[in-house]
Amino acid sequence: MEILRSFWLFIQDQVLGMKWLNAMIGKAFSAIGLDMASRLGGSIQFFLYDVIKITVLLCFLIFLISYIQSYFPPERSKRILGRFHGIGANIIAALLGTVTPFCSCSSIPLFIGFTSAGLPLGVTFSFLISSPMVDLGSLVLLMSIFGARVAIVYVMVGLVIAVIGGTMIEKMHMENYVEEFIRNACSVDIESDTLTVKDRLVYAKEQVAETFKKVFPYILAGVDIGAFIHNWIPESWIQTVLGSSNPFGVVLAVFVGVPMYADIFGTIPVAEALLAKGAQLGTILSFMMAVTTLSLPSIIMLKKAVKPKLLGLFIGICTAGIMIVGYLFNIFQYLLI
Repeated sequence: MEILRSFWLFIQDQVLGMKWLNAMIGKAFSAIGLDMASRLGGSIQFFLYDVIKITVLLCFLIFLISYIQSYFPPERSKRILGRFHGIGANIIAALLGTVTPFCSCSSIPLFIGFTSAGLPLGVTFSFLISSPMVDLGSLVLLMSIFGARVAIVYVMVGLVIAVIGGTMIEKMHMENYVEEFIRNACSVDIESDTLTVKDRLVYAKEQVAETFKKVFPYILAGVDIGAFIHNWIPESWIQTVLGSSNPFGVVLAVFVGVPMYADIFGTIPVAEALLAKGAQLGTILSFMMAVTTLSLPSIIMLKKAVKPKLLGLFIGICTAGIMIVGYLFNIFQYLLI
């Protein structure tokens, strides 16, 4: 058992966490005379380490997930979802969201397509909540920062929010609050060409290039913010605002996160720096969920597809779920870290 534990720690720290890279960067700059204990040296080390680590993991994960995703084009996804009913359909939709686009804005066109095809509204909302909030990439990246237990619980909780949110919307019969042009759209089934292994590999490679171009600016911005927090903001400030002494830290994190636009790859370096400075785990995860699920651009896009009452209900369910999750993670943080 101890051998397995040591092996897993090696995978988590050296393969996913790439701590060897951090040490190598520190030694390289120390060799040329830069004091890595200084704020400037620490900022440079944090920036280079996180940019390289996240970029390598990002490209690998996008390639892997895109290859899997090639087996689930929209037409096939629609047929899969159409076979299930009730809460089972919500669960499948939430799980399907884990192998689809990485940000909320790219999930909304699929949501519109599924709704136009006549799938139950609650099912499509379960997909819409799950797709940006949890995915296979977030599971691996969160493991590299917070460890396996936090990553697995985060993904499970995200799926629960997606299933509950979609089920609530389904039970409230909000179909009339979808815009007319979507409800009246004709659905056309177009069979995807049968792809060979080579075709799937080419598709995955193209997705890596396309997604990397979109995501990399947010990685740089996130790492910049993380480096600033990690090396320039006093720990006492973070603990006062986002630590256990502030019972409204979760609420503040959600309201700060909502106007931002990023995906989970851009929020992870910020979360890493906040955790190192003493912010509570639940508060950090609430911030990440708010940024990825309720970003202002995605809300503006969704407003074109649904009426204000349904949009408000979606925002309310997600906000309440994220805050509940945040407080629960804060309460049980000692069991996870």
